[in-house]
Amino acid sequence: MRRKLVAGNWKMHGGLAQNQALLEGILPGVKGLRTADCVVCAPFPYLAQVQALLKGTTVAWGAQNLSQHPSGAFTGEVSASMLRDFGCRYVIVGHSERRQLYGEDSATVARKFNAALDAGLTPIFCVGETLEQREAGATEKVVAEQLDAVTGLVGAAGLGRAVVAYEPVWAIGTGKTATPDQAQEVHAFIRKRIAESSADVAAGQQILYGGSVKGSNAKELFAMADIDGGLIGGASLKADEFVTICQAAAQ
Repeated sequence: MRRKLVAGNWKMHGGLAQNQALLEGILPGVKGLRTADCVVCAPFPYLAQVQALLKGTTVAWGAQNLSQHPSGAFTGEVSASMLRDFGCRYVIVGHSERRQLYGEDSATVARKFNAALDAGLTPIFCVGETLEQREAGATEKVVAEQLDAVTGLVGAAGLGRAVVAYEPVWAIGTGKTATPDQAQEVHAFIRKRIAESSADVAAGQQILYGGSVKGSNAKELFAMADIDGGLIGGASLKADEFVTICQAAAQ
């Protein structure tokens, strides 16, 4: 049985005092959870703080992006080995905001994915469609292309060392949420697509839902057969909400 995972994506939010208060609010609520894992992905400047506060707890930490290059003259970039220096276990790769706002295409995302694997990090690999693509009936085509770019570079076995996160772009930060059945339909397609390369990898692949998951809808979403947890945005900045979501994953 696949283990549930809840990953908080703080995006460009936080501050030293705010982060400490948030984590101090989260830790007591997730301390006793045994059947689900929790991780927070913080902005680069706060990784040392997060490492210090979470070391020795049940909550893992990670970053929101990385360079596809191991080192070099790439001003402003952060390598996978640098993330490892701060104890990161996870790194988000290919988030829709990186694709849309910073022009990361699927080939670039695949190279970043590979860089993460090479450093021993677990990529949280995001796939998903825009509202325009969904309304055009292109959801499966878009998601398949995004998946194939990674499996074409690292194979199904490489994908199996990662977490996949389906994030319908039209449901991020809009208050809209795919129904559990809509989300399940795409998750099932993702698993089926992976199974075309490896049935074993597909069976064990963690696939998270990343479309406005909240404490009020987490339990119903996580009850779906192919939804193995959530990639949480805004709700990860509220300790009580994030704890509720983590507890729902552990049920």
